[in-house]
Amino acid sequence: LREGAAAGSAIIADEQRKGRGRKGRIWYTPPGVALAVSVILRPIPAFASRSSIVGALAVYDLCQYVGLDDVGIKWPNDVQVGGKKISGVLPEAVWDGSKLLGVILGMGVNIRNEFDAELMPIATSIEASLGQPVDRLHLLEYLLERVDYWAERMSDAALITTWKGRLSMLGREVSVEEGNSRIVGEAVDVEADGALLIRIANGSIQRVLAGDLVFSSPA
Repeated sequence: LREGAAAGSAIIADEQRKGRGRKGRIWYTPPGVALAVSVILRPIPAFASRSSIVGALAVYDLCQYVGLDDVGIKWPNDVQVGGKKISGVLPEAVWDGSKLLGVILGMGVNIRNEFDAELMPIATSIEASLGQPVDRLHLLEYLLERVDYWAERMSDAALITTWKGRLSMLGREVSVEEGNSRIVGEAVDVEADGALLIRIANGSIQRVLAGDLVFSSPA
């Protein structure tokens, strides 16, 4: 990115031994079972916080493209099918002093992963959800097309409107943890920068920009 790679340039990994997630979490992706891709975005700095939204919408489109039902985006950066995680999105901004050089948008999509007993209740893959094999390369091409589509619309109000309509937690009781703080209440709205608004017990609204969200009430 620092050497001038064009927006839309992608790095694709068949295997990940030290994949990074939120809060520095590390995971391993065996060869041939997932889409693991990083795409360079060069957004206007004022809209850089929407980079994860671009990725989430692209993965959502991919899930619909292959015919999956009950697809939802779980704030801030997970895509779920039937309430189970099928993808994670992680943007990383790259700076030169106070100048934003760009964003590396990392996306992982489970294609034919096998999960252990601990993960089976909370994770799924495209092939497990479809019940049939898919062409991983074709899905990668489609995913990158959708990233380009939404990246070109990063400053549009329609990006936020579409994202909001695909979120799975609005109107539900949630708990969000970030660091040592924990906020419990109803997820009532999101803002243009991706912040989640939660109405807590005393009726006031708390604004949350990042955190681990857990549903407190059923859909």
